[in-house]
Amino acid sequence: MYSNLCSMHRTISRRLGPRVALRYRTNGVFRDLSWSDYRRQADHAAAGLIRLGVQAGERIALLSENRYEWLVADHAMLSTAAVSVPMHAPLSGRQVEYQVSHSQARGVIVSGPHQADKLLEVIDALPHVEFLISFTPLEVSESIRTLTWEGLKCFGSQSDPAVFLDLEQREAALTPDDLATIIYTSGTTGEPKGVMLTHGNLLSNAIATGQVSEFDSGDILLSWLPYSHIYARTVDHYLSTFLCATVCLSESIESLTTDLALVRPTWMTAVPRFYEKVWSRVESLPSDERRNALRAIFGPRLRLLTSGGAPLPRHVCEGFFEASIPLYEGYGLTETSPVVSFNGSEHCRPGSVGRPIPGVDVRTADDGEILTRGPHVMRGYWRNPDATAETIVDGWLHTGDVGFLDNDGFLTITDRKKDLIITSGGKNVAPGELERILVSDPHIDQAVVYGDARPFVTALLVPNPDQLRETAGELSCEIEVRDGFIVCEPLIEFLQQRVNAIMQVVSGPERVRKFLLLARPFTSEADELTATFKIRRRHVIGKYESYLRSLYDST
Repeated sequence: MYSNLCSMHRTISRRLGPRVALRYRTNGVFRDLSWSDYRRQADHAAAGLIRLGVQAGERIALLSENRYEWLVADHAMLSTAAVSVPMHAPLSGRQVEYQVSHSQARGVIVSGPHQADKLLEVIDALPHVEFLISFTPLEVSESIRTLTWEGLKCFGSQSDPAVFLDLEQREAALTPDDLATIIYTSGTTGEPKGVMLTHGNLLSNAIATGQVSEFDSGDILLSWLPYSHIYARTVDHYLSTFLCATVCLSESIESLTTDLALVRPTWMTAVPRFYEKVWSRVESLPSDERRNALRAIFGPRLRLLTSGGAPLPRHVCEGFFEASIPLYEGYGLTETSPVVSFNGSEHCRPGSVGRPIPGVDVRTADDGEILTRGPHVMRGYWRNPDATAETIVDGWLHTGDVGFLDNDGFLTITDRKKDLIITSGGKNVAPGELERILVSDPHIDQAVVYGDARPFVTALLVPNPDQLRETAGELSCEIEVRDGFIVCEPLIEFLQQRVNAIMQVVSGPERVRKFLLLARPFTSEADELTATFKIRRRHVIGKYESYLRSLYDST
């Protein structure tokens, strides 16, 4: 159908012309960008990059929050046959230095002064970086050639015909095997690894996902997940292009409620943490009121929601379905472009992550690890052949996740292989499954389970703040906090009873017997959540392990 990502975007842009491709906010007002203008801006920026000397295969780093220029810049880099290196906006200067250095990026595109400062403070350690481009104006730096985004496009628009001919030839020469991007994984230990994804990886994954979805060309997608993460990159960016949908950019998670009311989308992608927070607001309502409340939040035109990036609690998924709002969960990794499996209207099983999408093979190893092969599997890790050889064996990518396929082909993920707990009694415990059970209680907002090599299982719990205040009032007690933990005995006893009750669904050795009650939620700012708001379990345990160990002192 398409030979590369560039041919897909160019073909669709020509066909749809004046139709709205993107909607984005400027000074609080949504503005429209047509498909023809989208493509024109990408071509001018691409020509500007070629005039800067960018060659096919060279890397260009991109450090920016979500904005429409991010999407245009991505297509510009693809058209030059360069390789983009998207970086998460919250990265520190040292993390930026590592990824720019390791990828050997020739230039860096940033959103503005805040991100540029991260690069400039380490620029002396990056002699291969030749230029810096900013979406918003910067003070000219003496240490590196600096351009504005508008300046780059103007520079490109004034190119002679030979530059645009070069651009056309570069696009035509791109094959599915050519590298499109290097995305660095978050990494819980050691330095992150650069995942190499090709045009064929990303294009095949977007098309296959589209084949099993209910999305269509009339859809209006509200997009807010970071484009630096593969989930939004493939689904919100490339899949929406393949489907000819209109993408509306939300300014931030804080503006989502307002943006939902303004945009009235038909479709939205999000991560479980978002759906859990929404569900906690309506869970206590009667079913009819709950349905109306959810409709009021998501708007009258919404047809479906999708979830990925982390496990979705089953009770949340089922609750949305009961409210007549389909919430479909999928599964994938950065190394798989990312979608491996997906639930849809014809084949949906809450609690599972769906069936493998077309062209994707899935099986389980003897130890339960999920293996996958197909056109979605990465080329490998950038400049790390040893890690590549460990991860891809005989064409099968070892995901590191543990789970099973049922007789109907639905895939269920139980945990990360490295996170499995083995108690001192020899019992294998899947902490992810216990955490999903714990947060199914409306009084518990977040949970991290602990107990490797211990006689029993314990946990860190974050209470639902609204329920906590209500319960404290009913128990006539103050919410006392000491060293970051809630120490009010009546509240702890109340929650202990609830934990004991919900733990009855698992075997005795798997039950959480004791817990600590944190006074604040886990946050990205504290480095406790990933870009998709998934809890970094090992990091959290490392931070609180001395407190968790104290739970065993009296045994």
